Amino acid sequence: MRLVLIVLLALATPLAAQTRSEVTQGFGIWLNETVWPEARRAGITRATWNSYVSGLTPDYEIPELVMPGQSAPTHQSQAEFRSPERYFNQSNLSAATRAGRSLAQKHANTLTRIERQTGVPGHFLLAVWSRESAYGRAALPHDALRTLATKGYLSRRPDYFTAEFIAALDLIQRGVPRERMRSSWAGALGQPQFMPSSVRRFARDGDGNGTADIWGSEADTLASIANYLKQSGWVKGRDWGFEVTLPSSVRCTLAGPDQARSIRDWEALGITRVSGRPFPSNERNQSASLLLPAGTSGPAFLVTPNFFVFKEYNESDLYALYVGHLGDKIAFNVGPFSGRWAAPPRLTRGQIVDLQRRLVNAGYDVGGIDGLVGFKTRRAIGRAQEAQGQQPTCWPG
Repeated sequence: MRLVLIVLLALATPLAAQTRSEVTQGFGIWLNETVWPEARRAGITRATWNSYVSGLTPDYEIPELVMPGQSAPTHQSQAEFRSPERYFNQSNLSAATRAGRSLAQKHANTLTRIERQTGVPGHFLLAVWSRESAYGRAALPHDALRTLATKGYLSRRPDYFTAEFIAALDLIQRGVPRERMRSSWAGALGQPQFMPSSVRRFARDGDGNGTADIWGSEADTLASIANYLKQSGWVKGRDWGFEVTLPSSVRCTLAGPDQARSIRDWEALGITRVSGRPFPSNERNQSASLLLPAGTSGPAFLVTPNFFVFKEYNESDLYALYVGHLGDKIAFNVGPFSGRWAAPPRLTRGQIVDLQRRLVNAGYDVGGIDGLVGFKTRRAIGRAQEAQGQQPTCWPG
């Protein structure tokens, strides 16, 4: 009866008036009344639940929480969604390149074997490893169980994070030591920064000792990243993409993976590599997409399907560009991108949401109203600019 009264009181409390104490109380009720039945159906034992969930409280310091009675935050904490110029800081890239080359020598035999097994070149595995955890050196300041449970209760994607919380409990139940469950603020684990469900799906034994240890084994980390990329659709023998020069006759509204064509066809439109070198002969008849991550105000790229495999790891265009670029620097010592980045739009995420709504109301496809300037939003901006008689830039002003 007391539990029923607590639930009724929590439901009767105006959302906007809830204090942290009330939210914490509601969090405990949610864990026991909503999450525990799901966890039990997933095979979590009562002993595991009592040992690791009892007494769990929300972590209010995690970014981007959606508190009861509040709208979703209008900023984005991940570096991938901030200034591109800062993201491609040359000093940081140089340091990551030097470390990557050293590790390429250290793990040469392992990387060769993994590439033979998966088709994924070793320099891209090193680049993902660098971006995710600074080659395993990055601190993971959060408790994964507390983080995932908090985001399951207080985030824009409660179902996703609740499932990941249960998957984390399953990892512990399968033998992962509790002290290894340290994570990023998003709940990602280990050196490859896998979400708990991805640990179960993609972690692999790379050093031949019979276990897949993404926390302590560098070889296992590399094998696991390779397996993730392979299972996500990596095309053996293809590059990720090329920085190109975009002639004024090619409109930015041609960008996007749904408008892919052969590199030979892009060449016929006047697109060339910024390096002046020809496109590789094995690529010219293959499909590629035009990518303009900052519209016409930034560098231009032709990207292959492997670019979008990088995006399976992280949905950001800048993330995928960074991984491809760093991999090229590790393997081929390439210089920085030639194109200059535009300044980030002088709009908050909330204002971009408003812009997307206006575009949708005008009949344009923005790919979802999420406050992020993805390729469909960029293209919709360009088409709206064209409809108003402007030269399209595909970038919010």
